Amino acid sequence: MRQNTTAESPPAVARGAVAIIANRRGELLLHLRDDLPHIAWPDHWSVLGGGCDPGEDPREAIVRELDEEAGLNVDDLIELFEIRDEHGSGQLITFFAASWDGDETALPLAEGVKLQFLAPEDLEFRTIPPFIRDGINRYLATRPA
Repeated sequence: MRQNTTAESPPAVARGAVAIIANRRGELLLHLRDDLPHIAWPDHWSVLGGGCDPGEDPREAIVRELDEEAGLNVDDLIELFEIRDEHGSGQLITFFAASWDGDETALPLAEGVKLQFLAPEDLEFRTIPPFIRDGINRYLATRPA
């Protein structure tokens, strides 16, 4: 009798990437998502980012997403950590950080309602997905005061 020695590989984990963009004043660039029923976290404030395309790694995905969503190019992307979006898309999200000091109102917003730099203390009054709030809090906890 011949045994099947080929193991089935587990299904690929859906992945995504987001970027916490800070300016020199310490404000964070947030994106108010469209209020559409077919997207994850409609009408929530979030950071820019999205899902990885097939064969795309998170760093490639965030560079693409920043360009597609806001025409934004940053040079200093730093990979931070991963958090799973347990209550939304289910994706494993890689968080990145970068700095940018431009005028967010001049960016060509391709998705969502608006982009706005917000002070960290203003975030408690915004509706933010739990995994994004966790990621921002982790990022802020490691930033120099």
